[in-house]
Amino acid sequence: MSRQRIGRQDAEVFLKEISVSSQSSSDAHLPVVIIGAGPVGLAAAAHLQERGEPFLVLESGPTAGAAVLEWAHVRMFSPWTYNIDPLSATLLRASGWKAPNDTEYPTGGDLVGEYVAPLAQHRLIAPHVRYETRVTGIGRFGLDRTKTAGRETSPFLIHIAGTDGEDDVLARAVIDASGIWRTPNPIGTHGYPARGESLLGDDLAYGMPDVSRRERARYAGRRVLVIGSGHSAMNVLLDLAELAHAEPATQITWAVRRTNISGIFGAGDSDQLAERGRLGKRFQALVESGRLQIATGFGITRFARTSDGIVASNGSRELGSVDRVVAATGFRPDLEMLRELRIELDAVVESPRTLAPLIDPNIHSCGTVPPHGAQELQHPERDFYIVGMKSYGRAPTFLLRTGYEQVRSVVCALVGDVEGARRVELTLPETGVCSTNRVLVLQGADACCGTSPASASKGSCC
Repeated sequence: MSRQRIGRQDAEVFLKEISVSSQSSSDAHLPVVIIGAGPVGLAAAAHLQERGEPFLVLESGPTAGAAVLEWAHVRMFSPWTYNIDPLSATLLRASGWKAPNDTEYPTGGDLVGEYVAPLAQHRLIAPHVRYETRVTGIGRFGLDRTKTAGRETSPFLIHIAGTDGEDDVLARAVIDASGIWRTPNPIGTHGYPARGESLLGDDLAYGMPDVSRRERARYAGRRVLVIGSGHSAMNVLLDLAELAHAEPATQITWAVRRTNISGIFGAGDSDQLAERGRLGKRFQALVESGRLQIATGFGITRFARTSDGIVASNGSRELGSVDRVVAATGFRPDLEMLRELRIELDAVVESPRTLAPLIDPNIHSCGTVPPHGAQELQHPERDFYIVGMKSYGRAPTFLLRTGYEQVRSVVCALVGDVEGARRVELTLPETGVCSTNRVLVLQGADACCGTSPASASKGSCC
């Protein structure tokens, strides 16, 4: 599929459309529905509140930032200055909130406790947030995705399931900030679960379980297989090594698909996301210490249970038996609830089509993703936007500051602020390899830093 940026003429059409739609919509009294009460979803709420727009936040978890709390023990790569939405900070400060130190690096727990929770509890935000409310489908009122007549004037219909049963909510616009944490990538090399993967039950954990503290009893003294070569896997393996130091019976095996791991350690001291650089250096030291059993070139196709434990196979060879498996294999967007909407996603990355070449992980690292906003996030379904980590599809190069700038631009588009939607400003940390610290004017801008895959610093970012 060709990946060309929308040009100047298309951008002008887009800007005219958002101006007209915001002024003439017959359902302007309806709220903008935000899916997800994480950092980006709540930032969208703050921007809508500042514009005097009605909004409703639907959160599937019992608290704000529920998904983040599942990796509460993990320290983020970016300092506080990149993890707080500026407008949200202004709103909080007016109520007496004290901002964390800009230069310190929060854990996921810090992010929720010191920022996300206070924002969700703010008197101007809290009345408009509904918890334990799962969105099961989004469409247009009275229309399925095949119907065109009257589509753009029909409100959105959001199907929800909560503690009180099922219900429907009408909205004039929808901002999907639901994230990707609930849809981890399976282990199988073909994009589907490996044979036997679904039968592992509680002996398989996806993501970044807290192996050395909260879930210590499940891993101490056990044989553990960790799968994946990104920063999530590095964090888990380092925590397991710490556990093994205290519990020597703990055995760790690391399996990766790539045959050469020399390039995964990152930019080290030249990485201006200092925590990411330190993580890579610590992990390299662990690998070189010989404390891990490492299986390279090992893409898992099958799991089998034996009397001695779980055995992983790549079709031609097997690993030794283990008791627990951790799949740190990344995530993908949940698109099922969007089936009745007309969305346009890139065939490779599964992000909005125009955004895909700007975030392709084969080219960009966290700091080299150029600024982008409502124009790149638009879909054929007017007034529907996917933002935050979910907007990146399968690309792992997301930073929170990018999501905050996304929602600022999107809210401008929804209220008809053409200039605000057009101008997207974003400064990101350099990686030491390639940087794009710039102001992007959407019309006719060239947003590619031109870094080749061989020289770009690759990896995921919280």
